[in-house]
Amino acid sequence: MSRELSDWYQRLAADADARDLGVPGVLRQRADRRARLRAVGGTLAVALLAGGVVLGTQVVAMPPPTPVPPPADRPTTPAPSATAGSPSAPPTTPSRNPGTSSASPQVTSASPQTPVSIPDRAFFTLPPVNRTDTAPKFVDRDVLPGLCGADFPSDAAIVQRRTRSLVFKLPEENIDGNAPDGTYTHTITIYRAGRADDAMNELRRAVRECPEQERPAGDASVLSRQRLLGSTGYGDESVLFETREPNVDINGDPTGGENVRLVRAIRIGDVVTVLWEIGWETGSSPRTQVDADSRRAVTAIRAWLD
Repeated sequence: MSRELSDWYQRLAADADARDLGVPGVLRQRADRRARLRAVGGTLAVALLAGGVVLGTQVVAMPPPTPVPPPADRPTTPAPSATAGSPSAPPTTPSRNPGTSSASPQVTSASPQTPVSIPDRAFFTLPPVNRTDTAPKFVDRDVLPGLCGADFPSDAAIVQRRTRSLVFKLPEENIDGNAPDGTYTHTITIYRAGRADDAMNELRRAVRECPEQERPAGDASVLSRQRLLGSTGYGDESVLFETREPNVDINGDPTGGENVRLVRAIRIGDVVTVLWEIGWETGSSPRTQVDADSRRAVTAIRAWLD
């Protein structure tokens, strides 16, 4: 044996003698304790693993929580639905004008404005077959026949009123040299917004409340009777009534027959036009002519207002 190996064994023996290796009983106790610790650690690890598996199963299987309903005084707002595979629509924001910080207002069509003046073209023109040598002219006279002194409060809401006198002939009588067959007092009135229908209601009431009245006729007087007649298809609404009285001469003496005059008021928005056929000499108002000229009056006013 070499000298180096012999020295190494001697040092190993001396080191072993210096250490207390313990008696065999002590060594067995230490070994048993290590075995118990290893057994307890394994059992604890198994328990923890089993608990984790159970907890994970509960987390996976647990149903989603039921939403709490909102209070009764607050409406439920449904969540917006989304289509699978489709991107949700971006939120809508109000458009803005360039260079401004406020949202642009929504554009709406403006309501018709109440006119403030009446041009000549608002009055209808007679067709050639009805014209006479007497030119139309603007006059200052009563718009309606007297109706038992009726008051018209809506007159306080008048914006402007114009009246024109118009003489006409009937087609079958329009021969040179013949006298005219009738005369209109034609009036157009603008009322403040919303007041024209008041004027129409006041006229209906005045006619109903004045079924008859005394009217001057020459040197005497005659009994005039008023009544409403049917009138549809003219403007937004219309009122037609007649005045009926006996024919008399200049002295007030009856000459036989009756004289019937027609008055029609037509409303178009805030405008009311009145055709009062006052005649020429004797005879009654021709209904067919009054109806035709009423339609012409509506057409002219609508063209003006448009």
